[in-house]
Amino acid sequence: MSKSGLVRPRDGKLVTKGRAGSSLPRFLPINKQHMVQAPGILIESDSGQATLFRGLIERQIWLARRFDRLLPAEFRLDGNRDFADRLVPAALRAGTLVYDVGGGKCPNIGGQRKRELGVSVVGLDIDGGELAAAPAGAYERTVCADITRYKGAGEADQVICQALLEHVRDTGSALAAIASILKPGGTALLFVPSRNAAYAALNRLLPERAKRWLLYTIYPRAQRVQGFPAYYDRCTPREIAELAAQCGLMLEAARFFYYSDYFSFCFPLHVLWRVWQLSFRAIAGRQAAETFSYVLRKQGIGAL
Repeated sequence: MSKSGLVRPRDGKLVTKGRAGSSLPRFLPINKQHMVQAPGILIESDSGQATLFRGLIERQIWLARRFDRLLPAEFRLDGNRDFADRLVPAALRAGTLVYDVGGGKCPNIGGQRKRELGVSVVGLDIDGGELAAAPAGAYERTVCADITRYKGAGEADQVICQALLEHVRDTGSALAAIASILKPGGTALLFVPSRNAAYAALNRLLPERAKRWLLYTIYPRAQRVQGFPAYYDRCTPREIAELAAQCGLMLEAARFFYYSDYFSFCFPLHVLWRVWQLSFRAIAGRQAAETFSYVLRKQGIGAL
């Protein structure tokens, strides 16, 4: 299954990734020849002419980001960027075997970094077409399989799984499969959009066709990388940790994020969401996170 909502470096370029259910991506890089200047913002143009609709949307996004500057720092930290730019690069080790679960056409490890470290990467995805569309040399081999039904060989040093678990119907089975892929002492790096987030509730309530229409109307460039069905089965910080422990995956590190772009297209709605989120955070603590990342280590004989 392919990936979601993040911008990560690949050979010096910024690459957009995204799925419905994750915090929406910032689409970079953008060809400056297709941009025009508006008061306080840049808006994308169609053949050099900015449409009124796109201009209005971009203005709302600009206002939302200005408003967010008033909030504490923890409410402005983008979990997608943190996972891609900090957690994954810091966790990679030279000469290791890594499974990229759900990476599809947008692998988590860029070609240059892969060559520098001598890392071998196996791409596992439910969609063979996604794997075939990955950059040349991204994967040493590929596995087309449903992660909820997969049984690994216990050979991997690391598994990277970014914004995938909300798209499977049985999160427990997916975590069991991830555990089966890892050797004892191996680590799983997870990035998960939370079921407790407001956008997740909306995602579950709206019909699939309506969700895609809204997403593609507001963010037309999302059509290439978003729109996958999302279920959010037990995708909360507490439940993921409990399910992982049942599979022999012990939590080593965790980060919680209270930022997403889902409601920024409408500034009044964005403000209402922020008020609700601040209240929810005060009551529920870390369970109110929009997204979270976990580092899990497989226990067993030979575990470090």
